[in-house]
Amino acid sequence: MSISAVAASDLFRKAPDQVIDVGTGEVAYRRIGSGPDVLFVHGWPVSGATFRTLLPHLVDHVTCHLIDLPGAGSSRFTTDTPLTIENHIHSVKRVLEVLDLNDVAVVGHDSGGLIARHAVAGSPRLRALGLIDTEQSTGLSWKFKSFIAGRRIPGFGAGLGWVAGQPRLRRNRLVLGDAFVDRSLLDGEFDEFFLKPLNQSPAHRKAAIQLLKSFDYQHVRDLRELHRRITVPVQLVWGEHDRFFPVKWAQEMLADFADARLAVIKDAGLFAHEERPAEVAKALLPILTSTR
Repeated sequence: MSISAVAASDLFRKAPDQVIDVGTGEVAYRRIGSGPDVLFVHGWPVSGATFRTLLPHLVDHVTCHLIDLPGAGSSRFTTDTPLTIENHIHSVKRVLEVLDLNDVAVVGHDSGGLIARHAVAGSPRLRALGLIDTEQSTGLSWKFKSFIAGRRIPGFGAGLGWVAGQPRLRRNRLVLGDAFVDRSLLDGEFDEFFLKPLNQSPAHRKAAIQLLKSFDYQHVRDLRELHRRITVPVQLVWGEHDRFFPVKWAQEMLADFADARLAVIKDAGLFAHEERPAEVAKALLPILTSTR
């Protein structure tokens, strides 16, 4: 089957195929494509819609399982839902169990890559792993640390929500501008799917800040040990100009894995898959379609 870029985006404007009770909220779930199974895990503060750009390049080759973790996108959650990195790790494990995915490749972006590694390291279910611009075992950059430090500032959530609704201001490199090489991509669908909820939905904004506050540096310190337990093929895909997770550190991280390679995407930043989806899909497809 084939799908256009417009149709791929429309998938996330409609209700999900189903919701999956993970015990700490309900994950929104969508499925499209045919071929080997691939689960996609999104990062912060986005949802499964961030992978809409890859779908036209993947659905003819693999079955794409797309989720919105509790607090994001079309997921279901309440003010009592514990929105933490640890519970997101549990949610990914639970999704794999409920969907009975026993021979699956997993692709994670940003904090979704961190969550995915904690969820599947050493799992017999895992066939391959794709990591796009995510936390590195070498540590955290000053850019990442300076951004996340804001979570402790009173009023940070309200401020972030307001900035998300200011097109000119959010393009500033000290705000969200460094996430893209082409800063105009902060408008359009990225705004529709991710920034407007931060700006206009108090529930989604509170959920995003709650998750950010739960970030524990220990999850990053544990990565090198987790990497030793991942023996399946690993494809790292990195934006050449990623300011949050430097490509140089991604190159150094290759040595952690038993079988890993790195593809550097030119003219792309933290959201390489949104800026250069064809190139990112080309880098991922060999491991996504491989057999054990």
